[in-house]
Amino acid sequence: MLARRAVAFAVLALVPAAARAYDGGRLDAGYADEAGPGYPLSLPQTLRATVTVPLDAAPAEPAGTLAALYPALAACWRAPAAITGQAGIEVTARLALRRDGGLVGRPRITYAAGVAGPARALLVRATLDGLDRCTPARITPALGRAIAGRPVALRLVYRPPA
Repeated sequence: MLARRAVAFAVLALVPAAARAYDGGRLDAGYADEAGPGYPLSLPQTLRATVTVPLDAAPAEPAGTLAALYPALAACWRAPAAITGQAGIEVTARLALRRDGGLVGRPRITYAAGVAGPARALLVRATLDGLDRCTPARITPALGRAIAGRPVALRLVYRPPA
């Protein structure tokens, strides 16, 4: 512990900017251990949400929060004719967005349940087509900066219309 402190003080002496930022707290505290001095809060590694589809309407305003982003991405999803009326269908897509709301690469379907065989392929295709229709997502610049490049796991749970 004494050696670690000696190294930390040597680094602080050599780097004036680091010395100004150091507020005297523990040097070994941080994200994995506990909130340490000067550590900004950050979003989790993967942003996850569950949305029940189909939605009645697409959001009218650009998404400014994560809670508003997920329905904006799910608004274009339509159930394929082969599964209309079936309950218990779920699909999860993993994707990343740029600052402008456009897709980074191609979304990946990581989970699909409730259907098998050709119907599963239709579900996967419908999910990818829905994401293509809804991107670039209408998001605010602040949200775009916060989520750019971060993985998003969007879980869609199909509830047939009553």
